[in-house]
Amino acid sequence: MSEAIVAKRYADALFQLSGQKAALNDTLEELRVVKQVFGENKELHAFLAHPRVTNEKKQAFLNEVFTGVSKDVLNTLKILAVRHRIGLVSELVDAFEALVNEASGVAQGVVYSVRKLSDAEKAELEASFAKRLNKSVVKLDNVIDTTIVGGVKIRMGNTIFDGTISGKLRRIEQNIKLANI
Repeated sequence: MSEAIVAKRYADALFQLSGQKAALNDTLEELRVVKQVFGENKELHAFLAHPRVTNEKKQAFLNEVFTGVSKDVLNTLKILAVRHRIGLVSELVDAFEALVNEASGVAQGVVYSVRKLSDAEKAELEASFAKRLNKSVVKLDNVIDTTIVGGVKIRMGNTIFDGTISGKLRRIEQNIKLANI
């Protein structure tokens, strides 16, 4: 089974638990911290994935390292460690965040541009796409792509909105080809 599917299943379960306790945003913040800790400490993943480390030691270690997180998040980490799926932490956090955003009417995306967008430009794009996608809020992360000649390209999930000059030229070329047929 694909790792993304497995991570989504764990995220769904944690989402259900957090939703029952009305603690979705708190759980999301805790998961972001957990993701950051795992991202900054590669040895942590290596230790928890090592076959010679017993499950009891892994659980005791997680209890010690993540003392401030909720019981649900800690238990999820323990289950991941025991089932040899601790490498799914990052995917689980991303899937959980997507579920929280969907539930609250928030869409996340990435805007690719040749230069860093100003706050006003980014806010204008977010407001425009919130209306276009019928969402209450759109959050865009700005990524600089030097291959873009001009314009912007926005990725929302699996959908790409290509407003780059090269994208427009490709569409014109396709229309000309279709007109000549």
